[in-house]
Amino acid sequence: MTSNKRVCILYTGGTIGMVPTEFGYAPKKDYFNTLLNQIHQMKSPALPSWDVVEFDPLLDSSNIAIDEWNNIGRAIAERYEEYDGFVVLHGTDTMSYTASALSFMLEGLNKPVVFTGAQIPLCELRSDGRDNLINSIIIAGEGIIREVCVYFGGKLLRANRSTKIASKELQAFDSPDYPALAEVRIDICYNESAMSLPSRPKTFHFTELQSFPIGVLKLFPGFQFELFEGMINSNLKAVVLEAFGSGNIPTNNRALVDGIRKSAENGTIITVTSQCQRGGTTLGTYATSNDLVESGAISASDMTTEAAIAKLYYLFSCGYDTDRVKLLMETNLRGEMNDVV
Repeated sequence: MTSNKRVCILYTGGTIGMVPTEFGYAPKKDYFNTLLNQIHQMKSPALPSWDVVEFDPLLDSSNIAIDEWNNIGRAIAERYEEYDGFVVLHGTDTMSYTASALSFMLEGLNKPVVFTGAQIPLCELRSDGRDNLINSIIIAGEGIIREVCVYFGGKLLRANRSTKIASKELQAFDSPDYPALAEVRIDICYNESAMSLPSRPKTFHFTELQSFPIGVLKLFPGFQFELFEGMINSNLKAVVLEAFGSGNIPTNNRALVDGIRKSAENGTIITVTSQCQRGGTTLGTYATSNDLVESGAISASDMTTEAAIAKLYYLFSCGYDTDRVKLLMETNLRGEMNDVV
């Protein structure tokens, strides 16, 4: 059977296209198509037709930030009408950050955008990149999924629910608080009950992100707020606070409590995520989260830290005021969270 679908592959860098160098694996300009031509399945008529857009420079994902998110989003927006779906080849280390950001930036998306990559480069015998790439192209061409996703190691995950869980395993990603959108076995088995999304615009629109001062603070036993006070009391627009359990903090640490309250009074949005992979935050469940409630901190529910950061950048870039940002941070926009209760 011949496919008449067209898929655009955006190659940003990452392990999948790297080659050995004297300094370790690194991307090689204008070499990726050579690697693809060595994979005979890429010539199968059953595969959607595909084109490659190679970014310049090619980057390890550790070096990808907001400018690169915009470049990826812009590349999709410029080609949106030309293709049935998109595959974004990206390094694994920050893939969930980029994919989460694109889930907000690509408003009214009605086509698959599938992020994938590899733990072992295509140039190596045992590369996992071949299966990841081929399955991603098929999923992007089928058009059953109409959102930004991460495909890796046999699982298709909602982008803004994904997180990297392993540095040396082929199943490098998981979605701990949300089921997979599909699993690739002999057949590609889609989970229709997991594919529902909040209402969204009917027309496609790309929102470019701007850079804003956002911080992430992870609590730990014995946390000394004084060491971080300068950062928290600077001109941060928002802080993602990785708290214990369902959103708890050490209330006997008065410097921390007072610092959070002062920061909130100065207009910084305190968004509370959980260090637990499952369950998320529900502020007020325990007395040790009451100070956060009184300071005006907001619950991220079961959002990942990656999704919370991306969402904050998106909402600030939309030009919303503080109250609107706080309201929308507790509102499910792209399937990134359960509704706050």
